[in-house]
Amino acid sequence: MALPLLLTILVLGVLPGSHCTVTTVGDLAVLEGQSVTVPCHYNPQYISHVKYWCQGRMIDFCSSLARTDDPESTPQSKGRVTIADDPTQHVFTVSMQNLTVGDSGWYWCGVELGGIWVADSTASLYISVIQGMSVVSSMVSADEGSSVTVQCRYSMNLRSSEKRWCRSGNWNSCVSTDSEGMFNSRNVLIHDDKNSLFTVTLMQLEMRDSGWYWCGAGQQHVAVHVSVTPQATTVVTASSVQNLKTTIMTSSVMSSNDPHSRPVWESPLVVCGVVLLVMTAFLAVWKLRKQCKKKQKHQRTNEMNDNLTMCPWREGDYKNTSVIFLNTPAQQLQML
Repeated sequence: MALPLLLTILVLGVLPGSHCTVTTVGDLAVLEGQSVTVPCHYNPQYISHVKYWCQGRMIDFCSSLARTDDPESTPQSKGRVTIADDPTQHVFTVSMQNLTVGDSGWYWCGVELGGIWVADSTASLYISVIQGMSVVSSMVSADEGSSVTVQCRYSMNLRSSEKRWCRSGNWNSCVSTDSEGMFNSRNVLIHDDKNSLFTVTLMQLEMRDSGWYWCGAGQQHVAVHVSVTPQATTVVTASSVQNLKTTIMTSSVMSSNDPHSRPVWESPLVVCGVVLLVMTAFLAVWKLRKQCKKKQKHQRTNEMNDNLTMCPWREGDYKNTSVIFLNTPAQQLQML
């Protein structure tokens, strides 16, 4: 009974991960000439243990590329591989730079547990180094009238190729960089760093600019979608009006407290406005009185015409009328 139990303990002791579990990300694909960083997580009780990074199909025969206890012990990495341990987060990270297609293969995160009968705890992943292109973000958006930048990455074999930006489905829309790696127009700016990245900046965006585009180099290209959102309109609310009133009142109070400020009525603009108002009122009164006098004169003329029209004498009455002229006072007394 004791022998099977002892065998079970020995078998479990040599199994990887029986004492410490190491986890990492899944398989990765990286462009040639680019860099990659891999996080490797471990249990808290193994903070003080040595961590390492190695390459090979099998853990027992993998080639060590970096160790936390002796970073200089792996000359085959040629300074392209670095390892750093963060005990507070219980994770160590491995960075590999300037990758080539030959760097493709299996890699291992490992924690040395020590002892003959205890295997190290490890986790593996496959890294593919490919030639081609990628984008930092395949979906970008910006407001109407603003600008947006697209970052296009390319592999080492495409460094000398011209870089292009096209609208999908319209080959006539393509623009490409010159020998200096530049293109500049009113709405599009392209800049190539001649290493691994070129950026495309779209300026003064319009709603019609929304759609699919692609950035390319050589025979490679990758799609990007650009979304243009309508420009936000200002909505006047009761709170904004109240804030405006408060601002105006505050400004008025500040102006009144300023010893160098003049009263409003001493402003030349206010004085001119008052003078103009008085002159306008005077002219209006004078014109109104003139119209009244003219109207009164017209009424008197009409009354005189009406009196003549109402007189009982007519032209026929003068024919039968005798006119007696009294020349002397005696004749006048005789008539009496």
